[in-house]
Amino acid sequence: MEHILPSYLSRRDGDLWLTEDEHDHLKVSYRIKEIVFEQKSPFQDVMILDSYSFGRMLVLDGIVQTTSMDGHIYNEMISHVPMSIHPHVKKVLIIGGGDCGAAKEICKYAGVEQIDMVEIDELVVKACREHLPKVSGRLSDSRVQFIFDDGVKFAKGKKNEYDLIIVDSSDPIGPAQVLFEKSFYQSLHTALKEDGLMVCQSQSPIFHLDVMKQTYTRISNLFKEAKMYTAVVPTYPGGLWSFTIGSKHYSSPNPSKVRDKDTHYVNEQIIQSCFALPQFLV
Repeated sequence: MEHILPSYLSRRDGDLWLTEDEHDHLKVSYRIKEIVFEQKSPFQDVMILDSYSFGRMLVLDGIVQTTSMDGHIYNEMISHVPMSIHPHVKKVLIIGGGDCGAAKEICKYAGVEQIDMVEIDELVVKACREHLPKVSGRLSDSRVQFIFDDGVKFAKGKKNEYDLIIVDSSDPIGPAQVLFEKSFYQSLHTALKEDGLMVCQSQSPIFHLDVMKQTYTRISNLFKEAKMYTAVVPTYPGGLWSFTIGSKHYSSPNPSKVRDKDTHYVNEQIIQSCFALPQFLV
């Protein structure tokens, strides 16, 4: 019996293609070598696909989340930049991040004692640890506590507990929409210690300018310090991607903290320059 492909996968002239709908006027297609892993979880369709241009990629409900070729850029930027700002991170909360890339980067800091990784979909973590090693590093570190739960609910139960919170969410649609609400950021503020800080991905300045501005406004209204920075991640729509930091105390990065951290993208110069925004965002 022939395998029935989901709507976002199709065969053209014998080749398999993934077509991602970005919005009404833009579609992106990837030529696929093979389907490495495919399973439906209680939350979404989880796939690991091997593509010709980007290598293996994590695809959730037809949307590319990370790839072997450029996943390190996103994960290093969402991890090392806030780590360069806070001088003594010991306890970290990661909400989302099922590909394990952000947790893998935080594990490079010997001073970190505990990483609580709260991911709602256990299947994503299992698939990435097994089939996406270039992103996950097959993460296995005793400091990482895997908690398969709703990140919003988990954060609401915490107070004055974390030095750093990383929100590694997917796009603000479906289950991830609540991760962009002001009430969620308020929960994070409460969960952080008196000098703690948070960081989240805040979407594309090109295609999601409204979401990015809304995120920055909500965080700046809650935190003493708010900073936005960018990186170029080729997989993501428009290439240019934004991140927003909310800090109760610290604001200046110490670029030397990324020295000897075995990174592929981040270095001291990147830490210094990433907060310089294009003119249309200033």
